[in-house]
Amino acid sequence: MKRLFWIEFLLVLGMQAEVPPASWVDAETGHRVVRLTNEPGSASLYFNQNGYTADGKGLVYTTPEGISVLDLEKREARAVVKGRVRLIDAGRKTPRVYYSRDWELYWTDTTTGETRRIGAMPARGSVATVNADETLLAGTYIEGAATAPYAAPAGGAASQGHPLDQPRNKGQMMEERWASRLPMAMFTMRVETGEVRVIHKANDWLNHVLFSPSDPGLLMFCHEGPWHKVDRIWSIRADGTGLKKVHTRTMAMEIFGHEFWSSDGRTIWYDLQTPRGEDFWLAKYSVDTGARTWYHLQRDEWSIHFNVSRDGTLLCGDGGDPGQVARAKNGQWIYLFRMEQRKDEGLKDPALVQTGVLRAERLVNMARHNYKLEPNVSFTPDQKWVVFRSNMFGDTYVFAVEVAK
Repeated sequence: MKRLFWIEFLLVLGMQAEVPPASWVDAETGHRVVRLTNEPGSASLYFNQNGYTADGKGLVYTTPEGISVLDLEKREARAVVKGRVRLIDAGRKTPRVYYSRDWELYWTDTTTGETRRIGAMPARGSVATVNADETLLAGTYIEGAATAPYAAPAGGAASQGHPLDQPRNKGQMMEERWASRLPMAMFTMRVETGEVRVIHKANDWLNHVLFSPSDPGLLMFCHEGPWHKVDRIWSIRADGTGLKKVHTRTMAMEIFGHEFWSSDGRTIWYDLQTPRGEDFWLAKYSVDTGARTWYHLQRDEWSIHFNVSRDGTLLCGDGGDPGQVARAKNGQWIYLFRMEQRKDEGLKDPALVQTGVLRAERLVNMARHNYKLEPNVSFTPDQKWVVFRSNMFGDTYVFAVEVAK
């Protein structure tokens, strides 16, 4: 019995230590997939964080040892920050990466290695985003001495197991945190001086603070919690003015969230379900005109996260397993979507929501992927690849699939 136990143990250990191939062609889709990272436990960023250097040539990713940058053309990586840190964003103007370490905020130049301390984070706070000209950071904190049942920063997971996995009891913690109605503040911090300025206060759970990629003074954020109980998506100016609700619910159990910016910073995209788990849309909202378009997609094509190419012509999604809200029977794929606008045959009223359809193409079979780890797709700046993280071979690595067959 002891011998059998050790044989089984070694077999399991061998499966966990499987080294992924450097590249392969997906047998079911015909698309080429490459492994971008060599470090077990390496991961690309959360879907709405900026994970690419300002020149578009480098992918910023995390490892158990810190932060690294991969030259996308040469496929060569180098460590730029060592130690236990939380990566916030790659700069859109300079070659910097922004991160926190032990409640202190820093930036490091990825080309020279120069490192500067920005300032101390407010108590019980987190910083989630850097603005377009890299003059401001923004985040939230819980006021007073109260602690939250669930307070992982946007993009993070408070997991009891793998640090990148979603926690097993996330739904319960979300309910408890939302119901606690703790007083919160949203703040900005000046990169040059570390000066903190509070711009918004609420008893709503404030989360997913995200600067526009183009407008240094425009922020998006959400009221976090059970999606069917919150008015989730909001925008605000960095000086605290212009608070605006982006989407208004029209039916019971309608949910909307996992919002993200277009590359030009003028459009907000988000997952919309009318009602939850039944009818699926990817919605977009113009911050300039207020115009809205909803693109319909099928149950199996719904994805935990979506993303958009830099020119706004393509979308991608990371799919989901049967345990997700869509209850998809065959949804474990990395998807490419093309937008198809419906012909304008109705009333010519700009106040009406325009509709379209997303035409899906499967890129990668994710049947071996454990969706406790969210793949978090993004397009490379040249739009030729969709980057994602996966544990399909045991450990987590960063992969990319070629858009063209």
